[in-house]
Amino acid sequence: MDHSSTLSMENILVEMSMDHQKLGFILPFNPIVGLREIVNDHKPLFVSNIFHKSFIEIDEKGTQACAETVASLDFISYRVQRGRIDFVAGHPFLFVIRENTTGIVQFMGQMLNPSLK
Repeated sequence: MDHSSTLSMENILVEMSMDHQKLGFILPFNPIVGLREIVNDHKPLFVSNIFHKSFIEIDEKGTQACAETVASLDFISYRVQRGRIDFVAGHPFLFVIRENTTGIVQFMGQMLNPSLK
């Protein structure tokens, strides 16, 4: 017994992004209060931005989905001017973002074609 089915639908692309500060979060974004109570050195540490973006795409090739949340922390201090470094990456490269005190790698990735946007 042969059963066949057909599914027909348009391609679907759903994207969503949100800035958490615009949603009404107050305390972590305050430079005076911020996150001072959870750090040992009591520098005025605060969240400068929390941003979330996600998407799902369904087409004839299949389904792709991705979600990402990025939080930026900042603290108020005097800036120390350091020597300028120019980095021009017009070729494939690897990158690593690590925390300075512990050396723990937070993110790593590769750029295969920097000319693509």
